[in-house]
Amino acid sequence: MSAPAVAVTGSTGRLGGRVVRRLAAAGIAQRLIVRDAARAPELPGADVAVTTYADPAASRAALKGVETVFMVSGTEAPDRMAEHRTFIDAAVAAGVRRIVYTSFFGAAPQATFTHARLHWETEGYLRASGLGYVALRDNLYLDFMTALMGRDGVIRGPAGDGRVAAVAQDDIADAAAAILRDPAGHDGHVYDLTGPEELTLTEVAAILREHLARQVRYVAETVEEAFASRAHYGAPVWEVEAWVSTYTAIAAGEMAGVTDDVRRLTGHPATSLAELLARS
Repeated sequence: MSAPAVAVTGSTGRLGGRVVRRLAAAGIAQRLIVRDAARAPELPGADVAVTTYADPAASRAALKGVETVFMVSGTEAPDRMAEHRTFIDAAVAAGVRRIVYTSFFGAAPQATFTHARLHWETEGYLRASGLGYVALRDNLYLDFMTALMGRDGVIRGPAGDGRVAAVAQDDIADAAAAILRDPAGHDGHVYDLTGPEELTLTEVAAILREHLARQVRYVAETVEEAFASRAHYGAPVWEVEAWVSTYTAIAAGEMAGVTDDVRRLTGHPATSLAELLARS
């Protein structure tokens, strides 16, 4: 049996799982790249391969015969860039033609959000690899806006009056699936995926308050207060810096700006926060 043309990493996750279900519904044969075969979804036209980004031999085997890979960025960790390089090198060695990569909105070497710098570096490594590539620069996930609240209903962070154009994971998955169904025409493209509106966290809190029927408010912190209020988690410094820099990137205007890329790729408008909350 010939290998499927498309492979999807992170097939058991929130985003990768959405993508593979859309491809299966469209009748696209695919390979599900997972760390644990027991957790792989059972889908028509799909086979399963097990590897991690850090395992070059297993990754080469998993990608053999595949033309296009949807690469969900790796789990946040100090060595994530090294793992990305290893996996991209394995894709080259396996004869993969292109990678569609989930990058981040505003990816740049001097981005305020620390992980956006890593995404920029990964994009650069892809460009230098000789592979065809597509970058999906996703804004913050709209689905996680409720997770910004503490148990007391307060969103805390140093975002000031900055705005964020958060995007729904379903919209990202729709965009990715559209590209993967006919990927060649997208080579070299960078898409900025956003929601249909840019909101301050005060406005986010007001929408959550209305739809959740509970008290929700935003309290602006200084950077020092943000580090102090998160100290009880006991997380490593690099991780706390990433959390806090999410908010300072909003304050700096680096999460603002609405694009039409979701509609252009999917044929439907991007989902608003109110619409997402109403659906769920």
